[in-house]
Amino acid sequence: MRVLMVEDDEELALTVAAGLRRAHMAVDVAFDGTGGLERALCTDYDVIVLDRDLPGTHGDDVCAALIAAGCRSRILMLTAAATTDDLVDGLGLGADDYLPKPFDFRALVARVGALARRAHPAVPPVLRHGDLVVDTARRRAARGDRPLDLAPKEFGVLEVLLAAAGRAVSAEELLERVWDEAADPFTNAVKITVSRLRAKLGDPPVVETVARSGYRI
Repeated sequence: MRVLMVEDDEELALTVAAGLRRAHMAVDVAFDGTGGLERALCTDYDVIVLDRDLPGTHGDDVCAALIAAGCRSRILMLTAAATTDDLVDGLGLGADDYLPKPFDFRALVARVGALARRAHPAVPPVLRHGDLVVDTARRRAARGDRPLDLAPKEFGVLEVLLAAAGRAVSAEELLERVWDEAADPFTNAVKITVSRLRAKLGDPPVVETVARSGYRI
């Protein structure tokens, strides 16, 4: 899944981003509302973690602008204020969830994962194809009785392909969904990752190359 972290406290933003990456997520970071809004409108994020009290463009205004633009990303709003009125106001703006600071990091990861599974379109927590099973909540995969030791990008590619339910997924879409903004658009990282994934999945093959379209399961 791909996540945008919008937080003006740089230390907190980078710490949370590093933790989300350890949880197998691709994460971009913006340190103000204006930059966050620009990124959110240009990239199809699964989840946007949005601080409410942002300099420049306030988090409320960012949220309202995204909803008005028809943004399909799920929005988790963070705030130092934890009153019921703040919760109601945040959800009333169109946010999908609301988490007061300070927060337990495990709770943040769980909420981001839950929101991502509801993103465009909703993805079930466990994906299956034949004897291949992927638990997106626990980040585990197995084929038959054999657990699969997948690297984060391999797991991400497998998750996107399974969620596509037989639709061919282009290398460009995989690059956008699984890698972050630092990825080189001309890299062969997708091809290499798919090759490694196929080797770990074993026989019979389940990942098919579709000419001029990409890959599908």
